[in-house]
Amino acid sequence: MRDIFLLDMDDTLLDFERAERAGVYDTFRAIGLCADDAVATRFHEINDSLWKALERGEIVRERIVYKRFEMLFGEYGITADVNRAAEIYFEALAAHCYPFEGMEEFLAGLKRRGRVYIVTNGSRYIQRRHLQEGGILPYCDGVFISDEIGYNKPSVPFCDHVRAHIAGFTGERAVYLGDSLTADKVCADYLGALFIRYLPRGRQGDGIRRYEDFWDLL
Repeated sequence: MRDIFLLDMDDTLLDFERAERAGVYDTFRAIGLCADDAVATRFHEINDSLWKALERGEIVRERIVYKRFEMLFGEYGITADVNRAAEIYFEALAAHCYPFEGMEEFLAGLKRRGRVYIVTNGSRYIQRRHLQEGGILPYCDGVFISDEIGYNKPSVPFCDHVRAHIAGFTGERAVYLGDSLTADKVCADYLGALFIRYLPRGRQGDGIRRYEDFWDLL
């Protein structure tokens, strides 16, 4: 029986892209500039590429905070203070939290069946705030945030830490739900867990698009 549930958070339980876009608009307004959809989309592309680099061990998280604005401002010829923009965005992102429809009902169903653990990259401050404000924390038996444990997903030390801190863990008992093939699936494969990919907002690829479909794959 599979009764240990490992869940990614951003773009699996929470609509991170929506929060990211709102944070970009808030940041540009705060520094006296106007962002449009093209700017927000380009920020997302840059940010995503840097987080992929983090997964490969090519950059540290602290550098991403500023590098994404350095790259964006450089492309658009913006001379605003990169450090100030990064600080504003950090707080703005923390302030925006958008659970996907049906998330709490899904978590309640998992909790009735077994134990629920969050496995996520990101800032402790932002992720802890989103766990609380998104209504996720009451359903959790444990939380693994890369910024807290000192290793990034999907590194071997991160996975080993997760395994070591879940009592009675075996791959045969575990299911891992996430959106990323480069982070979540790699972790699931290393842990021997069943991987189910969640693809919200009509994203292309093999996976489920509704939480209800999760149960059919167990």
